[in-house]
Amino acid sequence: MKRYVVTVNGMVQGVGFRPFVYHLATALRLCGFVQNTADGVCAEIQGSDTACTSFLLQLKENAPPPAHIESLSVIKIPLRDEHAFAILPSREGETNTQISPDTAICPECANEIADETNRRYRYALTNCTRCGPRFTIVKNMPYDRKNTSLADFPMCDVCRAEYENPHNRRFHAQPNACAACGPKVKFYEKFQNIAQDPYLSFVQAIHKGEIVAIKGIGGFHLSCDAANEEAVKLLRKRKLRYDKPFAVMMRDIQTVQKHCFLTKEEQVLLLSPQTPIVLLKKKPACAIAPSVTLTNQRIGVMLPYAPLQCICMEFFEALIMTSGNLSDRPMVYLDDEAFSLLPRVADHILTHNRPIVRRMDDSVAMVVNSVPRLIRRARGYVPEPLPLQGNTRVILAVGPQQKNTFCLAKGEHGLLSGHMGDLRDIDTSAEYVHEMDSYIQLFDGIPEAVACDLHPDYVSTAYASRYQGSIPIFPIQHHHAHFASVLAEHNLQDHPAIGMIFDGTGYGEDGTIWGGELLFGTVRESKRMGHLDPFPLLGGEQAIREPWRIALSLLDMACGRETALSRYPGQEAPLLLQAGDQHVNAPLTSSMGRLFDGVCAIIGVKTHVTYEGQAAIELQQIMDSTAKGSYHFELHTHSGGVIFHWQSLIRALLLDHQAGVSPGVLSARFHRAVVELMQMAVSVLYQQTGCTTVVLSGGVFQNDYLLEQGLQTLRKQGYLVYSNEKIPANDGGIAFGQAAAASHRMR
Repeated sequence: MKRYVVTVNGMVQGVGFRPFVYHLATALRLCGFVQNTADGVCAEIQGSDTACTSFLLQLKENAPPPAHIESLSVIKIPLRDEHAFAILPSREGETNTQISPDTAICPECANEIADETNRRYRYALTNCTRCGPRFTIVKNMPYDRKNTSLADFPMCDVCRAEYENPHNRRFHAQPNACAACGPKVKFYEKFQNIAQDPYLSFVQAIHKGEIVAIKGIGGFHLSCDAANEEAVKLLRKRKLRYDKPFAVMMRDIQTVQKHCFLTKEEQVLLLSPQTPIVLLKKKPACAIAPSVTLTNQRIGVMLPYAPLQCICMEFFEALIMTSGNLSDRPMVYLDDEAFSLLPRVADHILTHNRPIVRRMDDSVAMVVNSVPRLIRRARGYVPEPLPLQGNTRVILAVGPQQKNTFCLAKGEHGLLSGHMGDLRDIDTSAEYVHEMDSYIQLFDGIPEAVACDLHPDYVSTAYASRYQGSIPIFPIQHHHAHFASVLAEHNLQDHPAIGMIFDGTGYGEDGTIWGGELLFGTVRESKRMGHLDPFPLLGGEQAIREPWRIALSLLDMACGRETALSRYPGQEAPLLLQAGDQHVNAPLTSSMGRLFDGVCAIIGVKTHVTYEGQAAIELQQIMDSTAKGSYHFELHTHSGGVIFHWQSLIRALLLDHQAGVSPGVLSARFHRAVVELMQMAVSVLYQQTGCTTVVLSGGVFQNDYLLEQGLQTLRKQGYLVYSNEKIPANDGGIAFGQAAAASHRMR
């Protein structure tokens, strides 16, 4: 007989791990106990040598998904006079364990809510140890009901019996509830009168072409019939979302296949417990209303992941499921806010009284080169830690200004937050501070250092300055953070690499706006070895919203003032160019994203935009893949490194456009030029350094053509090429790169 203390760290709370340990121990006739601790799960087992060995082997190999064992320690201790195995109350202390993300409803729970004979038939808050809300209902650790938003809902006798039954899959399921004891669903007509049958009222409202706010796992969605063109137009008008595509929830995978092309990898992603929105290519016969995506050839699709959504989708093939907010504002997640703000957009509200502790947007993903890549990392993935090899400190990386996330690095765990949004919005910045404080408290991570962007005017930089004089602050250049994020994600911690970093805006070390950068270095630091030839942004930030201003600037530099003014006649253009000559509100930029905007405007596709990246997206959408030929950048080595000259490209583009060449052909030739540029720039740096490792990052690489062609072209030439996968290539990955860089500078 032997007795051991077994300590397990990792994703082991809120995932049915204690019931798994209980079943395993009792099957092997071991005695002892298991309990949650602030560090993870602790078990003491006592029995024969053979049984104990078998327990440890099966513990490692058969843990239930989504559990993940990160470390396991076994210590032999004296025997005790025990004859049974039990689950003991949790033991509290400093939190070093992981918290499970929210996961989609499991097949067993989905079958229950669809079964008229089951007591949970159409109970919209059904869950078990294998599925349901986790992070969005947790107030504190360890993961016990008293520390969740279910604390005020005592279990009824039947639910309690399930909870205490070792043979029930709800054995120790903390959010367990039913219609008798749990939160209730209600439909408020015009946000006031409570309907007798919430689901019938919901169906009737959608059929009328009305808009309904629906409470989800991490916040409210706005929903209408995705096949009803007038309803979709009405939603656009009320939400002030003029061009950006809406996400669509489809009933099942068969419905997705009916409307969209679907690869094996995309189907796996859609059906995963994380259930992100996946960007899919529409079929020609797609019956979704045109205003859902407008000119975009891709559609963001997700499957129902919450029981309430499953019930709603019984009646419809496809519903719009977009964030419950006004355009560019934070997603509403608090009940009071929903009733005060959402009547501006929605006609009715379908809700329940289980509080959401923290806002959590839907994750967004795309498959490129057969690899899933996150564009927005949120529900389903957060707060699962990202490995940060070699880190021994607690670092708070406060992230960028737009598409903000922050990262609390605690030891080798990089805890990247969910999508926060644009910190220029006062509500978003307040939520940002609140959520950072929550992370520090929840994960017991008192910062020993802070990492921030170089930009002096960012809200996140101002937040970092609060720590001035108390702990070290590490300003990390924006594009180095992109670069470091890829190296750290792929555990290339001390590996030198060449970086092609293309995005829209990032504050450079010289005070200009960077964005088309060639870097060389390691996670710790890098050197700018080349860049796009800078051009002025006429009118400053207004040029981002009006790409014709960028076109004017490019044409002026490439073709001369007379040509530029002939393309944009009127009083404003001469004044803008004159101000640019005098360096008035015309900051220089080397941004590849802005070059895309300018090209899009020159060929007449988009002169004004209503959301970030719109011009570049639409330029890609019109590409004619059958077109022949390519434009070319010219590379010249100066004292500042390799300069990517674009002037001859713009001249050739303009000549073709004036000759009547179609925009689709022009777009294809421009895209091929960018791929060729990547190849040439990397080759130049290889000749200088001998380095064969290449990193691609930055928001421009959300363009699946550029990423796929860049990866394939460079790999064919023998380079080892890496890009972001588990974290976004856009600014949503900046905080992780900041944390990685700061960690290395502290070593």
